[in-house]
Amino acid sequence: MNTSSLLNKSKSGLLSAVIVLSLIIGSTMATNAQTKEVKNVVLVHGAFADGSGWKALYNVLTKKGYNVTVVQNPLTSLEDDVAATKVVLDNQDGPAILVGHSWGGAVITEAGNHPKVAGLVYVAAFQPDNGESALQWLQTAPPAPENGVLPPDDKGIVYYDKAKYHSGFCADISKEEAEFMYASQGAFYAKGFVTPITHAAWRDKPTYALVATEDKSIAPEIQRNMYKRSNTKVTEVKGSHVIFMSQPEAVANVIVEASLNGSAK
Repeated sequence: MNTSSLLNKSKSGLLSAVIVLSLIIGSTMATNAQTKEVKNVVLVHGAFADGSGWKALYNVLTKKGYNVTVVQNPLTSLEDDVAATKVVLDNQDGPAILVGHSWGGAVITEAGNHPKVAGLVYVAAFQPDNGESALQWLQTAPPAPENGVLPPDDKGIVYYDKAKYHSGFCADISKEEAEFMYASQGAFYAKGFVTPITHAAWRDKPTYALVATEDKSIAPEIQRNMYKRSNTKVTEVKGSHVIFMSQPEAVANVIVEASLNGSAK
């Protein structure tokens, strides 16, 4: 074999090696991108509350290294709450886990179609399907005696009976915490309850949920029926409607699981 042929063969072999190495590196990078842990969490509160209720969960998640943002829902309509949530999602620096409590479940069901949402977590939350409203699900089981949701007033605003708020909404937090939560709640407009979902994000995104087994505001059987229908991965926690306040570690564990399984796209 002459020197020229040998040189050409060496170049060819080197080129082949470079191509193979590039393919391996590219494949590894793609795999790493798909399995990268999601570090952003967006929290969406429900009716008869505001974003301050997330403080305990915020503290747990931030200590675990997560970037946590709390949405302040206007509670004026489903569309307005979805818009407020999308503004927060727009500002995330990468993929996020979107978490909703109670009415916030309806909000994340619609807002969860945002391209930055890598997974959904429902915390004792409504999970309607396309064409369904939160109210439809609330009416599938009789209310607990402790439930204090009142009829809409002349402005179309729904309030929670102050005398029942602690026992019916947040029985496993202190009286002082319950009083602050009641005082800081937003005005929830009833039209949100009857507005149907147009595109249920849980049909396309990885979905997790926590059932609050002692819930007096959304009956546990309602929660189980919604989540079973959607094939959601469910964790049951013994606690009131506000398990994110009384048992933030348990809720955080599910969010961490969702983040580890979420794809960073």
